[in-house]
Amino acid sequence: MLTIVPVTGDLWPKFEDLFGKQGACYGCWCTHYRLPPAMRRENDRVRNKEFIKARIESGPPPGLLAVEDGVAMGWMQIGPRADVPEWNKAGRVSTPVEPDDAADPAVWAISCFFIRNSARGKGLTHRLVEAGIGFARENGARLLEACPMTESKDSRSVGLCVGSTRVFEKAGFEQMAERKAGRPLMRLTI
Repeated sequence: MLTIVPVTGDLWPKFEDLFGKQGACYGCWCTHYRLPPAMRRENDRVRNKEFIKARIESGPPPGLLAVEDGVAMGWMQIGPRADVPEWNKAGRVSTPVEPDDAADPAVWAISCFFIRNSARGKGLTHRLVEAGIGFARENGARLLEACPMTESKDSRSVGLCVGSTRVFEKAGFEQMAERKAGRPLMRLTI
């Protein structure tokens, strides 16, 4: 049976197992939108792992973990926009429509996914987004945003780490802007 739960320090071993020795997406450990470019250039996969572990342990939960039979099958980074500062930078496809949204604790973002190879193609991102809507609502969000990809030329997981536009459309998200072809900023009012 699959359960989707907020990731907390006690779930670190499952999160670590999901991300593997390399740290998913070339050692990113889901820190890309959390760290400024200079720090990302200085960091390696070990520092990224230490960073996200400390973030998970300090709380609040920075995302949701899908667990089946005791094994983490997928991850979705979700929380207030302010928790992923690089997602808010001017010039990014994910830049907020209203500048004040970046600091508004009621405006949340789904910024990343990572799905275990054996769990891909089974609708897990749909289930994570559905659970994320409830998680955001329970934690006071009024808007939930994402900046997915319409098409990926890269069949590897890194190509769709931001999610598929189709998944968000099915969940009721609407396009707010498209600053780059194939990368819409989408929003759901909760």
